Amino acid sequence: MKEFKLPDVGEGLTEAEIVRWHVKVGDLVKVNQIIVEIETAKAVVELPCPFEGVVAALMADEGETVDVGRPIISVDDGTDAGPGPVSGVSGSDSERGAALNDDMVPSLPKEERQPVLVGYGVKMGTAKRRPRKPSPTGSAEPPARPSTEPSGEPSARSYAEPVARPSAEPVARPSAEPPTRSSAWKSEPVLTGTEAAVETIASPGRGAILAKPPVRKLARDLGVDLTALTGTGPQGSITRDDVHSAIDAPPAPATARAVRAGADEERIPVKGVRKATAQAMVTSAFTAPHVTEFLQVDVTETMDAVRRLRQLPDFAEVKVSPLLLVAKAVLVAARRYPMINAAWDEAAQEIVVKHYVNLGIAAATPRGLLVPNVKDAHALSLPDLARALGALAETARAGRTQPAEMAGGTITITNVGVFGVDAGTPILNPGESAILAFGQVRDMPWVVDGQIVPRKVCTLALSFDHRVVDGELGSLFLRDIGAMLQDPLRMLAWG
Repeated sequence: MKEFKLPDVGEGLTEAEIVRWHVKVGDLVKVNQIIVEIETAKAVVELPCPFEGVVAALMADEGETVDVGRPIISVDDGTDAGPGPVSGVSGSDSERGAALNDDMVPSLPKEERQPVLVGYGVKMGTAKRRPRKPSPTGSAEPPARPSTEPSGEPSARSYAEPVARPSAEPVARPSAEPPTRSSAWKSEPVLTGTEAAVETIASPGRGAILAKPPVRKLARDLGVDLTALTGTGPQGSITRDDVHSAIDAPPAPATARAVRAGADEERIPVKGVRKATAQAMVTSAFTAPHVTEFLQVDVTETMDAVRRLRQLPDFAEVKVSPLLLVAKAVLVAARRYPMINAAWDEAAQEIVVKHYVNLGIAAATPRGLLVPNVKDAHALSLPDLARALGALAETARAGRTQPAEMAGGTITITNVGVFGVDAGTPILNPGESAILAFGQVRDMPWVVDGQIVPRKVCTLALSFDHRVVDGELGSLFLRDIGAMLQDPLRMLAWG
């Protein structure tokens, strides 16, 4: 029996979401067969199986976020690896098991105890009962009663729920020994009498809520809704202090609108690409001093050039759009002004000038904003650049963009014109110093040779990192792009 652990498919990956399983228990799998799709902070990745055999167990559910290094599938390859980890403890169950009292897990013979992955499941073979404190009368606690329950998830035994008493009078202990108090709950006051296990409360708006029975009873007595509280205890569990804080909190102003129960609201978990994008944009916006400049351009000649290119045999099987010539203009201008293609190295306090261009194209996908880039775009001919842009867009729409395709970008274009938008103030892709927003092309009155005539006009917006690019450089770069789009022949003259 072999277990396949979630690997690090990207630099520094710590977790990933299980998107879709391609196999089920009982299926025969071969080496390098695709078994699962996972979503990292950057892309959806297909994972192949490194073993051959029969699927014994799927150890993570679709939609579950799994840490790197945790087993996600067990394959029976015909070898006997001995007893496996404690059954029934995986995923969220293992997290709950870690929070439970160690003494709630029955003891196993030494030869049956197996170590499990650190941080997941109950550690068998290392838990020891702590000695009981003597009772007020001086009598010792009765010895531990050996367990006859099978290994695995703690049984659903019923535990008495003690009621905290204002007096110091001890409560008589039952004859049967209760489980000892777990060190994970040291923040709670020590209760006299039978200890209670942690239990969960189902909440449609928030999922499972951890709370111990005494805390739940306290909340009922005080009229506090536990589903409205945010726990501060281990694993987000609700403590007595959380309940008392809710009582002590000042009442909301009378004019405040009551929060609805959730029937008219929807909560979308922030994870995967959307989470990574949010973190990257916040980091970029508050570390790089952004400056944005705008330029309106008459692109009538560019639109004519696009129509003529579509008729050439070299472009017969590729998509030719205005974005192709915008991308070419950016590449030519970047060669004329290399500092626009540089990056700020905060750790080394250096500016890194890159003499190659990995051209990023921002793509809106159902999974969120992706910015894959065309590697070494500066070295491509115009037909090859058109093919590369087409393949990039097709892969992004299909949700198959890989992390490597989004790494190493040097400068980015975002085409907001496809949404009918004239302009915007784009945020830099982290690690880059410039991003160009290409607005919609529309008919506008324009002065040509002293006459007002209708022309095809668009707005360009260039955001740049003012630590690397000063106002003059940014203006020259944007001006040259506009000049090439106004007269595409300049691309030949300058390129």
